[in-house]
Amino acid sequence: MLKSLRTALSLFLLLAATTGLLYPLLMTGIGQVVFPYQANGSVLREHGKIVGSALIGQYFREPQYFWSRPSATSPMPYNGAGSGASNLGPNNPTLIANVAARVKALRAADPSEKGPVPVDLVTSSASGLDPDISIAAAQYQVPRIAKAGGIPETKIQQLVRRYTHYPLLGFIGEPVVNVVKLNLALHEIYQPHAAG
Repeated sequence: MLKSLRTALSLFLLLAATTGLLYPLLMTGIGQVVFPYQANGSVLREHGKIVGSALIGQYFREPQYFWSRPSATSPMPYNGAGSGASNLGPNNPTLIANVAARVKALRAADPSEKGPVPVDLVTSSASGLDPDISIAAAQYQVPRIAKAGGIPETKIQQLVRRYTHYPLLGFIGEPVVNVVKLNLALHEIYQPHAAG
């Protein structure tokens, strides 16, 4: 009996050390060497200061910047600790009212835009944290940003193309535009204007 107990305890300690210590250390080390940017949270910096992550959206409502997908997290938007969808069905009056309010805000920000509003600008993602929008959602906002920011539309279109991510292997997923990276690029363009 004592021999069986000793064997079981030895196996438990060996497995605990292997799966609880050695394996995590090995995977962390490989991640730091092979994928350091991703392993450290895809952190975005501006002039050496951390300003966000490429994986988590941010709240933008200034007319000269791209607007992200709405966030379903509370008590504040894009709260990583509260990730989750709103779980409101398509017939839910709250969802209908939220979508109507978002459409109204987009129309008020650019009354000259008469086209249909892309769905991802008025509905939140399943995580509530999505930093990406569709190309259609980015294109919809270009005229407003050009007018509000005093930047030619062609220059903004170039930025949209630069920050568009295409599907993995060309067919897994949809092309998307990272709003956080795009707005950081716009912010860099606006800096000389603000200083001058």
